[in-house]
Amino acid sequence: MTGILSGVDQRTQLAGQNRLELLVFTLSGGQRFGMNVFKIQEVIKRPPLTKIPGGNPVIKGVAHLRGKDIPVMDMSMAIGEEPLSDEDSSFVIVTEFNRTVQGFLVGGVDRIVNMYWKDINPPPEGVEAGSYLTAITEVEGHYVLIIDVEKILSEVSGAPQRVSQHHIDKSLEQKGHVLIVDDSVVARSQIKSVLDDLGLTYTEAVDGKDGLRVIKEWIKQGVDVPSYLTMVISDVEMPRMDGYTLTTEIRKLPELEGLYVMLHTSLSGVFNETMVEKVGADIFMAKYKPNALAAAIQDRMRVEQKVT
Repeated sequence: MTGILSGVDQRTQLAGQNRLELLVFTLSGGQRFGMNVFKIQEVIKRPPLTKIPGGNPVIKGVAHLRGKDIPVMDMSMAIGEEPLSDEDSSFVIVTEFNRTVQGFLVGGVDRIVNMYWKDINPPPEGVEAGSYLTAITEVEGHYVLIIDVEKILSEVSGAPQRVSQHHIDKSLEQKGHVLIVDDSVVARSQIKSVLDDLGLTYTEAVDGKDGLRVIKEWIKQGVDVPSYLTMVISDVEMPRMDGYTLTTEIRKLPELEGLYVMLHTSLSGVFNETMVEKVGADIFMAKYKPNALAAAIQDRMRVEQKVT
């Protein structure tokens, strides 16, 4: 099953072209779900799991893989559905999100499909804010749902969302405006918590296309965007237009010369830092560490305010 992920070097060529590859999988029923291949280390048959007494019921146990102990979560339970009925025949998708490695138990693995981000759409209107759905696409006449994994990890881990007081530089003026571009409601909420702690205001956009629309609207209104914005904080993986493409589009516009762009993503690794340089972003931050994010934002504020 690991062979399904072969050819990673070829797949890296897709990044920066507003393209991605989705691993399509199922849970208990016939509904198909998708996950970006870049977040996946391997796909394996369910290994032996060591159960954790008194732990979160979503975590089915710990697997010992390649010398490391990783938690394995029932993806079906994590999104509020019934537990997988036949764990013995299930698979584990081993992933790296937000600097951590974890496995997701799924019912079956279908295949990998090559997609354009423009064909990945936001959830339909009417889908409640608390939904685990972050995007939707269509493959050969079937809907493929993309789950907000960041929401799952936030709920399971209970990681701190706010900045520790001793990480806030009191010498800085609490002023500045930030454009947040992220399709995940949870991720936007996390970023807003940090900005609130630093006293900054913000505008939200739900994907790269929406973010570019907001920026161009400001330009039409005569706003000096590089002076108005402390920075743009953008996710990489987003429906319609990804963060790499958004950054490329920003760098094409002379009115945006000097605009500071941070790519803030759960896709970690040296490859992504290389892509940041390629598309012209200023900094890469792996999600989600509130104190580290606050430090990077305050570094930019010091430059703006000429504080040493």
